[in-house]
Amino acid sequence: MAHTQLDQLDVKILQMMTGNARKPFLEIARECGVSGAAVHQRIGKLQSAGVIKGTELLVEPSTIGYETCAYMGFFLKDPSSFKDVIAKLKEIPEVVECHFTTGQYDIFIKIYAHNNDHLLHLIHEKLQNLGLSRTESLISFKEVFKRPLPVNDSLANE
Repeated sequence: MAHTQLDQLDVKILQMMTGNARKPFLEIARECGVSGAAVHQRIGKLQSAGVIKGTELLVEPSTIGYETCAYMGFFLKDPSSFKDVIAKLKEIPEVVECHFTTGQYDIFIKIYAHNNDHLLHLIHEKLQNLGLSRTESLISFKEVFKRPLPVNDSLANE
């Protein structure tokens, strides 16, 4: 994807929205010294350019019964089966991220399970049937922090 040219207003809007994606456009406009219509237009431009990919509601997994978070590296039996494996992974709701990576793994995923028994069930009943030669798992004890990428003033091309 091409690098998008941002000006100082774009950067300021992004800084405010990464801190709170639900911040009202009029409040952003007031802080930026522009009209609400200008902010609305800029956000539309940033969405069209793919800079803003949407907003999301974050649910704390443990509060809805998902106590185990794991990262898994997959070794495929047949590397040409990438598309089929990805399509099948999309059907498993507990798989929340999937990445093509460099290094030893063909695919790397993040998966949530209710507990270790549920994770074992997912591995045996859903993941092993995908054409994997083997997997390696890392269980996360606790997410220490998560944050958005920094949006610095240096991104502006003025």
